[in-house]
Amino acid sequence: MSALSFGSLKPQCTCRTSIRLSNKGDPPSPQGSCLGAALAYRQVVNVWELLRLPVLDEQLPNVESGLRRAVESPEPFLQEVAGHLVEAGGKRLRPALVIAAAATCLPPSSLPANGLADELVLGAVSVELVHMGSLYHDDVIDEAASRRGVQSVNARWGNLVAVLAGDFLLARASEIAARLGTEVVKVLATTIGRLCQGEMGQLQYSFSTARPENAYLDAISAKTASLLSASTRIGALVARAPRSEVEALARFGHAFGMAFQIWDDVRDLLCTEEELGKPAGHDMVEGTYTLPVIRALADPEHGPELGALLGGQLGLPELSKARDLVLATGAVASSIAEGRRWADVAAEALAETPAEAAAANGAGGGYFPGDPDVRVTLAGLAHRLLDDLAGREPELYGA
Repeated sequence: MSALSFGSLKPQCTCRTSIRLSNKGDPPSPQGSCLGAALAYRQVVNVWELLRLPVLDEQLPNVESGLRRAVESPEPFLQEVAGHLVEAGGKRLRPALVIAAAATCLPPSSLPANGLADELVLGAVSVELVHMGSLYHDDVIDEAASRRGVQSVNARWGNLVAVLAGDFLLARASEIAARLGTEVVKVLATTIGRLCQGEMGQLQYSFSTARPENAYLDAISAKTASLLSASTRIGALVARAPRSEVEALARFGHAFGMAFQIWDDVRDLLCTEEELGKPAGHDMVEGTYTLPVIRALADPEHGPELGALLGGQLGLPELSKARDLVLATGAVASSIAEGRRWADVAAEALAETPAEAAAANGAGGGYFPGDPDVRVTLAGLAHRLLDDLAGREPELYGA
């Protein structure tokens, strides 16, 4: 098994799977880059209200500066295009996970003293550049007109420019990662390959109502979870964490990534157009049938009617009907429960403290001064995301 393999994609349910209510709502999404860097990352969905850590306020502005430096080029047009999504802002989830993972291994105050702050920013910038490069390519494949509230690169400058700019971002990510050592380069290279595999796997089932659930899980493992796992792994590597802790944080990142993508796919059906920044059910329009749709198609009462609607282009009336059919089944609740199972796996990965692991291995404790508050926050993050999402589901039925 390779270092980035995670075994079976179907975790056992070890904890709660019930729907729990929350009164929290999604904060507004920023448009453009008018918000300060330390604030902007919190203004997109509930992730940033949940991951409220001082270390992020301290380090993410440095990541923003690093991203702008990374897209500099002697060719002004290339710099403009490559910097288009940098200026548009974004959740910066992957850089935040790099920083938070490192903070579980070393207290934030020790980063400057150990000379690791600059390396941490480089690691965060490299994973975000990989993410942005993949978005440029995804928008070409999807013929997307907008991204992060602004016109997409392919819509504004054409597909060829978008592909070349995406390649440039991936190249810069590799160049930056090389400054952090061969293992970080290997992690990113492997992850870029996984992103490609995931996209190909998803394209194979485009507009297919026969998409198996395992194919969906394989795709989100490659397209989403692999880069989140790389982010937490790189954070641990920069912090010079013991190998057992590097692997634990990588497992956490992968499981959190699975829960995060399921959460995002359910949001596509539950949330409003204003909250999503796109029409609800947009994945169905694109022919990407996600977990709740796959499970709704298997529903004996509503599945046949839903299947007759899907499989091709949808107009707004058909989309509204298809969404109503999915929501009339138990598919949303069961998908949230599946997300809970992955959230359990994520929490379990961080359940054993580094000192306990060291003692179990006969290495003794006390040498690993990570921030326990960050660890607790990370461990519960996926469940807290799903708490908010589950709070919406009963409202659909007047509960």
